[in-house]
Amino acid sequence: MFAYRKLLVYQKALQWLLDVYRLCRTFPDYERFALTSQIRRAAVSVTSNIAEGMSRSSDREVVHFLEISYGSLMEVQSQLEVAQLLNYISKDSLDDVDPKTEEIAKMLSGLKKSKMR
Repeated sequence: MFAYRKLLVYQKALQWLLDVYRLCRTFPDYERFALTSQIRRAAVSVTSNIAEGMSRSSDREVVHFLEISYGSLMEVQSQLEVAQLLNYISKDSLDDVDPKTEEIAKMLSGLKKSKMR
């Protein structure tokens, strides 16, 4: 049970999620219910859709949820870029999370391809 917990991509996504939440703490208070909330929901969606997808019985369904997870990952990346442009986070902070995001994206793509065979 809970086989998704054993996936390295899930474990890395959890750590990335913590990084994203830490970055959101630096946003101004007036963004709490706007950009901060949107980023956090999308970040949680990454791990949630990995877990949900891996619980499905068909590979087609698994792929569907991995695609949603990937889309949420890209959504967070885009929103962090907006946050950097607005000076809510530093360029260095964005540069620190970029490789982690890229690694998770590659891992999701690889997992998706393995389920499409």
